[in-house]
Amino acid sequence: MKKCGTCNTTITRDYINFKCPSCGKGQIVRCEHCKETAKTYTCTECGFMGP
Repeated sequence: MKKCGTCNTTITRDYINFKCPSCGKGQIVRCEHCKETAKTYTCTECGFMGP
């Protein structure tokens, strides 16, 4: 199961998954709520913080 990297909730649908825009290695997973409210996420590979 996937978990949101921002709020750590289990995601069953409506999420986004993308590579870190800074290093291209880390996988960023965000639930729809965190994406819509622009909560900060952190890449586990390089520490990049995004909106």
